[in-house]
Amino acid sequence: MSVKLRASSPPRWPRLLLLSLLLLGAAPGPRRSSAFYLPGLAPVNFCDEEKQSDECKAEIELFVNRLDSVESVLPYEYTAFDFCQASEGKRPSENLGQVLFGERIEPSPYKEDKNIRWASRWDYILESMPHTHIQWFSIMNSLVIVLFLSGMVAMIMLRTLHKDIARYNQMDSTEDAQEEFGWKLVHGDIFRPPRKGMLLSVFLGSGTQILIMTFVTLFFACLGFLSPANRGALMTCAVVLWVLLGTPAGYVAARFYKSFGGEKWKTNVLLTSFLCPGIVFADFFIMNLILWGEGSSAAIPFGTLVAILALWFCISVPLTFIGAYFGFKKNAIEHPVRTNQIPRQIPEQSFYTKPLPGIIMGGILPFGCIFIQLFFILNSIWSHQMYYMFGFLFLVFIILVITCSEATILLCYFHLCAEDYHWQWRSFLTSGFTAVYFLIYAIHYFFSKLQITGTASTILYFGYTMIMVLIFFLFTGTIGFFACFWFVTKIYSVVKVD
Repeated sequence: MSVKLRASSPPRWPRLLLLSLLLLGAAPGPRRSSAFYLPGLAPVNFCDEEKQSDECKAEIELFVNRLDSVESVLPYEYTAFDFCQASEGKRPSENLGQVLFGERIEPSPYKEDKNIRWASRWDYILESMPHTHIQWFSIMNSLVIVLFLSGMVAMIMLRTLHKDIARYNQMDSTEDAQEEFGWKLVHGDIFRPPRKGMLLSVFLGSGTQILIMTFVTLFFACLGFLSPANRGALMTCAVVLWVLLGTPAGYVAARFYKSFGGEKWKTNVLLTSFLCPGIVFADFFIMNLILWGEGSSAAIPFGTLVAILALWFCISVPLTFIGAYFGFKKNAIEHPVRTNQIPRQIPEQSFYTKPLPGIIMGGILPFGCIFIQLFFILNSIWSHQMYYMFGFLFLVFIILVITCSEATILLCYFHLCAEDYHWQWRSFLTSGFTAVYFLIYAIHYFFSKLQITGTASTILYFGYTMIMVLIFFLFTGTIGFFACFWFVTKIYSVVKVD
């Protein structure tokens, strides 16, 4: 077992940002200068007991957190074991993120080394963690490879498409028009509504919600507003953003469902509000029952569950309905070409242009740009290590978006050249298949890196992993669909169609 003491400040890299801002704010001006602290980064002053005041404390309060083990994912409260306990002291209240992560902070009888400098206050934590010395060369090497491949894909697509569009626009005679070939042949079917359009639109709405939530959360974390010192702030921010982003989810789902020719708007908005969130909550609730049965501190109290349901039903669902109202109220999305009444027959496809091989190949490149970072994220979750590289994570997030988009567009172009116009679901699944590689890696991580034993811990690991896989599937799938939607709209709007 290991006892975690509550830290009160972030690691060193956000201080570089803070120092830069302070230098900029304190630069000499005509009359006056000013500076500011980012939230969560302001230092606390300590001094000798005889000099203490409201601005200078004499005693550093130390708190104890939950107890974890490398052989179990079941944390327990510090007071559950026969350790020294504080005779008195006020227990700090946990925020939503801390409660969801199973943190239970208690006052401790331990007293703190005022001889520790402010700049070195996290050194004992960082130095005690394995795998802290990151192989920066290998990480940067992976990023360079991904950027190089992305540039090659973009260059090939631009050169090939430029030649295709120039050739198609030169076909003016009837005889030339009859000899059309390639992706222009399917212009009358490219925007034909897909099968299961209701489900696809619901996935797109939920994926949009997750995409915006992830971007905003990582952006604030990158700036230092969600520092590791403010424990639980990252999860709290993510949950609050998800609740408040019900409006774009409902709007996107309604807009695309209407463009697919759907008319059951009530079913659409209900599924957008409850399908994906309901699956996540059901999985989460089952995992929580196991934690309750095991007496773990990670079990969410009943009151917190009621609060989460209240946020969902009283805020997120109404916002989703509002977004759907405006989405259905607007006119359907106008496509650059008309859709024929009779569907065109799709010719026999080669092995590489069939749906399944393309979907499987499409997720390889996006996964290649995240698997190193994924290792450290899984370490922070399951090996109880501190994660603080949000700047690098934000960079990987941007590269992931670019890679998903380009890989999906490339495969979409090949399928259109093979006269297969069923691109909607394929684009979503091609990029979303990255989540399957995520799942495979999580299984490998469980058996090769962890020492977890026990049925309950195993069920909890894979139960929470399935939640992450579903969220990642919706996230990456939505990126792929939007990229292909922009691509097909762009190429069919610049060619002459009789």
